[in-house]
Amino acid sequence: MTEVLAAAPIVPTYGAGALSDVVPSMAASLGLPGWTDVLGLPEAPRWVLMLVDGLGDLNLAAAAADAPFLTSLRETGGALTAGVPSTTATSITSLGTGLTPGQHGMVGYSFRNPVDGGLLNALAWQDGLSAYDVQPRLTAFERLARAGVALTTVSPARFAGTGLTEAALRGARFQPVPDESDHAARIGWTADAAASGQRSLVYLYERSLDHTGHGQGWGSPQWREALRRVDALARDVRAALPADARLLITGDHGMIDAPRDRWVIVEDVPELGAEVTLLAGEGRLRQLYARPEHVAAVADRWRDVLGERAWVLTRDEAIDADWFGPVDGRMASRIGDVLVAMRDDGAVMTRTQPREFGLVGMHGSLTELETRVPLLVA
Repeated sequence: MTEVLAAAPIVPTYGAGALSDVVPSMAASLGLPGWTDVLGLPEAPRWVLMLVDGLGDLNLAAAAADAPFLTSLRETGGALTAGVPSTTATSITSLGTGLTPGQHGMVGYSFRNPVDGGLLNALAWQDGLSAYDVQPRLTAFERLARAGVALTTVSPARFAGTGLTEAALRGARFQPVPDESDHAARIGWTADAAASGQRSLVYLYERSLDHTGHGQGWGSPQWREALRRVDALARDVRAALPADARLLITGDHGMIDAPRDRWVIVEDVPELGAEVTLLAGEGRLRQLYARPEHVAAVADRWRDVLGERAWVLTRDEAIDADWFGPVDGRMASRIGDVLVAMRDDGAVMTRTQPREFGLVGMHGSLTELETRVPLLVA
């Protein structure tokens, strides 16, 4: 297999076409003062924001025949960039808050817990930790609700009241979905919510594509079948909405298949673990924490081992390169002292996270496959 290296990292276009710009642009489209539409959205009193977990723009383009509805929108649509890392917790929080990762502080799948200094899994959370402990900023949804917009989240029932939901999406009424395979119920709840109030915004979350990609790979027949189901759902949602509503479809990240022969397992390369006090992130973008006097040595060691296979930056270098957008000083220490973002299709794995060894499709880095997501408006 020929190794292909990304030429340069895709740095998010914060303020000009990133996921954090979607809801502010919708707010301007709704006619609310104090918001700016940088995406050029049409004016509308009602919006449905459908987030398809794992839908990358290049992934969609490669499977165009399996998604006729989405592809028809792509012909006149555009693309956005996910934030860094290109992962669900970061992207959903950017959407719901309208803030960059450096502002809202949800800087990855896992990162240093700001309360106890340990490892915080942003999807699983932990008992006793409040969303306000981690993400205290006012969300865009809260601001819109205060302005009189009817806000609703249509999402799996298991996500009600979770740390990520509260950190990213608070301010919206939560409509639980007990059975995600019941598309008719989801469509009905979405259409009803869109019709409520004089102005409305509905957030509809769909995750089957991401789950299939992680388990089978995005190049698999199973992934294409999942995409066909997503395409039909999006088409039927559009058909059920009020005439004055608009539907915007995007993804939280794309996906790359990472073959096992491209994996680097940290425990098998002893020098990689030297002086690293905490290993966070995910296979495509690891965040390393170390004592201040060891940071430079850790970065050099990882550069020596991985060479051209990864972009290895210190926290200060990554901030200067605008990976995280504007950074709130209170959030900076959550970002790894050293960031390791894969350029090829490999992954940095660790036996401390054995469940990750079952993954085929992955994401998190700054390659075009992972970072570019579609901007589709119906």
